Amino acid sequence: MRKSFSIYLFFVCLMALQSCKKFEDEPKDLDTYDIIFDPADLNAVRAQEFLNNIYTFLPTGFARVGGDFLDAATDDAVSIVPISSITYYTNGIVSVVNNPDQYFSNAYFGIRQANIFLANSAKIPVPAGNPIRTKRFNAEARFIRAFLYFQLLQRYGGVPLISDNVFTLNDNLQLKRNTFEECVNYIASECDAIKPDLYPDNDSNANNFGRIVQGAAVALKCRLYLYAASPLFNGGGVEADSELKKLTGYLTTDITRWQKVVDAVAEFKALGNYYSLQTGAAASGYRNIFINKKNSEVIFAKQSVNNFDIENNNAPVGYVGFAAIAGGGRTNPTQNFVDAFTTINGKPISQDLKSTTNPNGYDPASPYANRDPRFYVTVFFSNANTPSAANYNWLNRAVETFEGGRDKPNNNLVTQTRTGYYLRKFMGNFVTGTTYSQQSHNFIYFRYAEILLNNAEALNELGGRTEDAVKEIIEIRKRAGINAGTDARYGIPSGTSQAAMRDIIRNERRIELSFEEHRFYDVRRWKNANTELNKTLTGMKITREANGSYTHEIIPVVSIAFQDKLYHNPFPYDETVKNSALRQNFGW
Repeated sequence: MRKSFSIYLFFVCLMALQSCKKFEDEPKDLDTYDIIFDPADLNAVRAQEFLNNIYTFLPTGFARVGGDFLDAATDDAVSIVPISSITYYTNGIVSVVNNPDQYFSNAYFGIRQANIFLANSAKIPVPAGNPIRTKRFNAEARFIRAFLYFQLLQRYGGVPLISDNVFTLNDNLQLKRNTFEECVNYIASECDAIKPDLYPDNDSNANNFGRIVQGAAVALKCRLYLYAASPLFNGGGVEADSELKKLTGYLTTDITRWQKVVDAVAEFKALGNYYSLQTGAAASGYRNIFINKKNSEVIFAKQSVNNFDIENNNAPVGYVGFAAIAGGGRTNPTQNFVDAFTTINGKPISQDLKSTTNPNGYDPASPYANRDPRFYVTVFFSNANTPSAANYNWLNRAVETFEGGRDKPNNNLVTQTRTGYYLRKFMGNFVTGTTYSQQSHNFIYFRYAEILLNNAEALNELGGRTEDAVKEIIEIRKRAGINAGTDARYGIPSGTSQAAMRDIIRNERRIELSFEEHRFYDVRRWKNANTELNKTLTGMKITREANGSYTHEIIPVVSIAFQDKLYHNPFPYDETVKNSALRQNFGW
């Protein structure tokens, strides 16, 4: 992982350069790019500033959709704001003119910037001691371009591939969409081509920490092939028109496409043993992935300065004004999501009830005890009556989401949780103390756990390799702190069928990769969004009785709906007006 570098105030510098008038006879038509890509700039300072600016076009996953996490458009969470732009996805308001995730123009702007860099990089001087510098710069620009194309692909299906072109207003901009297959092949070929020129994953130069490494190119290809092999794209498109279907997926199903995922995982592992699952007691390893910039699991992440924005925006609301900190409570995990966490034994809560012979099972009267340890570092819950309650405190007090509690006061003066829960994942370890300190909050694009989960899914879908898939899930659960059990299978039954293992893998992704912008796309590529996103989302109503005990009642929060046309985003209306050759997706 090499993910930290200085992103200069590029446009400020550029404006200063353009306004500088040292000589009266300075040419008025001086080409801006001649300044940036100046052969006399032996250290390529300005060219690197331009390249660093291209990194800024990578998406920011933290609360990037109107202040909400994308997962609030799934069954895993709701926004504390009942009517916010993220709800457009769950209540049918999304349209060609009203889409909260308008990523199309941003992606193509970033692609254009990458192409400008590539068109001018030959001017960059090649230092005697670093002959591969320009090659590496080009590889970084091409990776970002490929990543942006993938972002478009998962949203829209096939999009126009513009190669290295830097279009002007005089060019023909009536560009047809490339097919899904053409886009997949292009992105994969780019990953293969640039891999040798990217930074090695074991680069020890601290100045390169944060830049794109070879493993990132392979990880992107692995995810790309995972999508391409999945039911929606692998011959399962919802379109009746075969020409339109080719734009959003393959026309026919081919199970062997899963083999490309397995091959990509093997290629990733062949890079060397540079990555491993972050470990630690009581799920601290899992928590620390997201608050330690440098750790063994992260392959590539978006860099940011240390801050406590996530804490301020998402911590329970009862801390507002407490020691000059804030708790906006913005993201409320649902009971549906909470119920997806297994017991400490790795089994579904409905199949692992507590008894005298099973003391670590699920107890409806104490629903937060004996759960998957990842639960405790992912969700804020009312912890006062939970064993080892102090371990789950926040700023040295219990979280109170029972009716009338400090974090759910039930008055009109405070916006508060709608589900009985708040999001805890990504936050620092503020169990004690009275205030926040600056934390690393880099949004992770690729990490090693996803590589293992991709491999498990592909192995299982190939048929005949379910037990190989089990081994990958065991690695994930072992790190999570799940009990091994007497059979050392971490809750996975012996002789698990392919279908049963599919459910286990999908649930494992839901938990492990929660709020990392996977669930929204996973239920689409699995083509089961009609089931998963057509339901009533629930919460937990907790009542503190006069004797100090607590009762728990699952309550409805909101009903969400899904239509087939939502499997792919609509192209923005303005884009289809400007480019009449851009064929709109099904249903829009």
